[in-house]
Amino acid sequence: MNCIFCKIIEGEIPSYKVYEDEYIMAFLDISQVTKGHTLIVPKKHVKNIFEMDEDVSNIIFKSVPKLANAIKKSFKPIGLNIISNNEKPLQSVDHFHIHLVPRYEDDGFDIAFKNNQANLENKDYLEILEKLKENI
Repeated sequence: MNCIFCKIIEGEIPSYKVYEDEYIMAFLDISQVTKGHTLIVPKKHVKNIFEMDEDVSNIIFKSVPKLANAIKKSFKPIGLNIISNNEKPLQSVDHFHIHLVPRYEDDGFDIAFKNNQANLENKDYLEILEKLKENI
């Protein structure tokens, strides 16, 4: 397999490992968008959230508070973004991962959400709701 994260997990590519157990590895993101930016990666290759089984997701997401608290204690950020990009347009490595991005005053990092509330009516919300409920 030609997956950079699998190679990191196997020790074929060096990394700055923060944490490891039987199921996951956490290491510093090489880009360090902000100080302490950490990736959480399942050891089992799973391309994205859409291919992940519940057992794997439980293990991965259970590790988030432990690692987030380590970042908080270590660097005293004012907050933290938890991000996972799945498929297009932003997933750059086809191996599921979670970004823990500590936030600091004037860190230059931005996530913009467009507010579409003014363009929606009650019937639009009900249509969205029904579609989601059909597929759970």
